Amino acid sequence: MRRVSRPLILASVSPRRREILKGLGVPFRVVPSKAPEDTAERNPRRMVLDLALRKAQTVASRRKGALVLGADTVVWSAGHILQKPTDRKDARRILGKLNGRWHRVYTGVALVDAATGRSWRAVAMTRVKARRLAPAQLEALVGKHMDKAGAYAVQDTDDPFIEAVRGPFDNVVGLPLDTVRLLLKKMARSRTAKRR
Repeated sequence: MRRVSRPLILASVSPRRREILKGLGVPFRVVPSKAPEDTAERNPRRMVLDLALRKAQTVASRRKGALVLGADTVVWSAGHILQKPTDRKDARRILGKLNGRWHRVYTGVALVDAATGRSWRAVAMTRVKARRLAPAQLEALVGKHMDKAGAYAVQDTDDPFIEAVRGPFDNVVGLPLDTVRLLLKKMARSRTAKRR
């Protein structure tokens, strides 16, 4: 990966996103966005794009000159958007909806150049199959992953919930690295074209 010329900031406190971004091979800092995640948007692609951009822009407004990366992940199943559970009852509901079913995980990624205000966005999607678990097995997972969209962790080897993944695995974890690379390339190309 070509070296990023300015400070790169990850607008997320997620330890999973931080670990994935290390694979890019460029230095970065973490600055939580604290942007509100409420939205009336019901289309999963548009929702994650809007929220990722909101997070990145919130941090960019306080970090002039930096490149800010924001991301947002949701699970979509049978026409319903499933985000992080609000409590154990909500986690039980979410896991019940996913139990034994295919669903989709969408992650929106936004890159904001705080120096110019320009932004680039993209979405990654992965199809995921949840194994059908008995009620007692499902109950054992309730509350285990309260900080994750869909109330499960695909990277948790002790978690029996996920049976199959079709598409980028790191997208399900929360940050599709190929999508990040794509946005950085788009930004570099746009800067090169502007200098001509």
